Amino acid sequence: MTEEHGTLGHLAYRRLAGRGPGIVFLGGFNSDMTGSKAEYLAAWCAARGQAFLRFDYSGHGTSGGRFEEGSIGLWASDAERVLLELTQGPQILVGSSMGGWIALLLAQRHPERLAGLVGIAAAPDFTEDLMWAQFPPAVRVQIEREGFWLRPSEYGAPYPITRTLIEDGRRHLVLRAPLPITAPVRLLHGQQDADVPWALSLRIAEMITGGDVEVTLVKQGDHRLSKPDELALLGRTLGALLPPLGRENPG
Repeated sequence: MTEEHGTLGHLAYRRLAGRGPGIVFLGGFNSDMTGSKAEYLAAWCAARGQAFLRFDYSGHGTSGGRFEEGSIGLWASDAERVLLELTQGPQILVGSSMGGWIALLLAQRHPERLAGLVGIAAAPDFTEDLMWAQFPPAVRVQIEREGFWLRPSEYGAPYPITRTLIEDGRRHLVLRAPLPITAPVRLLHGQQDADVPWALSLRIAEMITGGDVEVTLVKQGDHRLSKPDELALLGRTLGALLPPLGRENPG
């Protein structure tokens, strides 16, 4: 199977036709659709004949727009657009880090399109709880006065944390009230995650009102969960949510 490379407006995407329910990958903050988890899922879905969609948010990867002009609201709108315009029927949303937050937003906006949700080190509300609440006063002052702060990154060049990102994030917090999600939810989290505490996945599980929620902790796993055995765990988790081969739905 060959992936279709296309654009939806300024959003770059790659799509595999196949059986349903389809898989939609929602990447992390300041990442793109060519990371190890997205590549693994593309190969995994191709081998099964499963429909698959991945894309870059505005200001990420090969999509248009400026990263520093982005926000949770904008990126959730990007994801909503590709979900509604590039897929048909219920989908399994796979959200990595920030993508887990986006997935929870989509699950509430379009429950009829949700066949399941898989979080990989899901990080809902991170702009408030993992950024703003933990920034020292000097950083907060700089963001408020100058509109941004360049945050060092162990993965690459420093990147801007903007006042817009923080303020917009507050309008999209999801863990301040119960989450009315009834579709199956699977949350994978590494216990060596230095970026997003694994206890956050337990909190997500507590806030979801549906009963079909499972949390899997990977004792030696870090934030990325991209080692071969961790990717295999992702594949097994997805496979358990899908109909057995031969009893699939058209996608």
